[in-house]
Amino acid sequence: MTARSLSRAIRDALLTGEAKAKVFAARSVARDWRLDRLALRFDCVMPARPAWPAGLQLAAPRDLPRRGKGGSPEGRLALWHALAHIEFVAIDLALDMAGRFGAEAGPGFVADFLSVAADEAMHFALLERKLRSLGSHYGALPVHDGLWSAARDTAHDLRARLAIVPMVLEARGLDVTSATLARVRQQGDADGARILQRILDDEIRHVRIGTRHFHEACASEDECPERLWQDLVARHFSGALKGPFNDSARELAGLPRSFYAGIV
Repeated sequence: MTARSLSRAIRDALLTGEAKAKVFAARSVARDWRLDRLALRFDCVMPARPAWPAGLQLAAPRDLPRRGKGGSPEGRLALWHALAHIEFVAIDLALDMAGRFGAEAGPGFVADFLSVAADEAMHFALLERKLRSLGSHYGALPVHDGLWSAARDTAHDLRARLAIVPMVLEARGLDVTSATLARVRQQGDADGARILQRILDDEIRHVRIGTRHFHEACASEDECPERLWQDLVARHFSGALKGPFNDSARELAGLPRSFYAGIV
């Protein structure tokens, strides 16, 4: 029997909308690839956008519930729901990266980003469980579409996708998560702090993976990575790079301050 193609497996996972099912689908694709159960074939295209849970309400960022810093029940719920949405979309971002650019970038690239997808699925599962412990669930609050918009706007260019998603959006997560972790610890939420520490540790590796593949893509075209990254950010990132930056985590991830110091 002919093995299922890699691209078909990834596409099916992307088009899985229910949250728990997407978690299982992403982890299954990563496991099947690792165990050589999928054929390295790219015989179908990735969807323009992934499926998300039915009833998930989209809103503009300015209209989302405020993530209170004082520890109010409403603010805590908004915080954990926003983090869950980030990790849910991150599953799709990693799957799409592997499926959309894997033929161009090779099997090592595919393996890296499927491992990222499995990590993001685990992060989402931890955050969904946290929401349940607070008497809520993913989808209880509105969310925004900004992260997937970045994927849509860079669907044509591997280097642009790497520059914006791992090296801007996920790198920003290193800054924000470290600050949120300190605040959650101060509030005495040991369970929440363990979740955030796990996410922070994994996200350093994810940014490192993206940065390494960006450097490899630049080398294949004899481009200066720092200069090209700055140019791609200027062209494809509509917001401003905002500090404060977690320079130590960024350095561990292969993203030295010289990359972003000149454009903030």
